Amino acid sequence: MIRVVLPPHLRNLAQVKGEVELDVHGEATPQSVLDALETRYPVLRGTIRDQTTRERRALVRFFACEQDLSLDPPDRPLPDEVVTGKEPFLIIGAMAGG
Repeated sequence: MIRVVLPPHLRNLAQVKGEVELDVHGEATPQSVLDALETRYPVLRGTIRDQTTRERRALVRFFACEQDLSLDPPDRPLPDEVVTGKEPFLIIGAMAGG
């Protein structure tokens, strides 16, 4: 079971409270977690990554175990602490502006 923390605006869109728990089939990677998330909550398709290219949106960041995973390859395995449910996979809306 993978624990996912969404930013408030995506929790509202998906109509969930708190963390989301997902069963990920196969190896747990950012891509497989997002696939499972978008399958369970189709309303999130296109909000975290582009629907066509499947690339992460510019103002969205991924974190796990206090590490920024945003620029890692999407098929890179997630840390064991995330796979075992000890730590969550965080999806964060980046802040921009000046």
